[in-house]
Amino acid sequence: MRLLTWTAFWAFLADQMTKYLVVHVMELERTSPIEVFPPFLTFIMGRNYGINFGLFANQGDAMRWILIGLALVICALVVHWMRSESSRWSFISAGLLIGGALGNVVDRVLYGYVADFLNMSCCGIRNPYTFNVADIAIFAGAIGLVIFTGEKKSDDAKTP
Repeated sequence: MRLLTWTAFWAFLADQMTKYLVVHVMELERTSPIEVFPPFLTFIMGRNYGINFGLFANQGDAMRWILIGLALVICALVVHWMRSESSRWSFISAGLLIGGALGNVVDRVLYGYVADFLNMSCCGIRNPYTFNVADIAIFAGAIGLVIFTGEKKSDDAKTP
């Protein structure tokens, strides 16, 4: 569980540091867009009041608090789930997911929205959506949990 905690801490810290830099230091709201590696990577300030792709964004302040509560419940359930896991990679995956989720929770509490700033496009297709480091951590953590958790395999169990 210590690995889960440290991974969550570093994912959370990386997310909050990058958001602080782009929101407060770079003032991306005022200077947006910034082409970092055109057309593949652009910094564009986005305010996400909903969930992925802005779903439920127009549901008002009640949805903000529902999403905060839901994220905290999911984090608690993942921690509980990890008590029965022993894989190093499952702990890292859970930590990424929890750290990212808590990073977005802090945004919702402080700003009322999730601060997104990364935009990636390619091959003549312009992606209209933005995301952040927390979203990357959540996605990587969720994929890792699918891959690295599950039934424990015993060394003495042999397949016929």
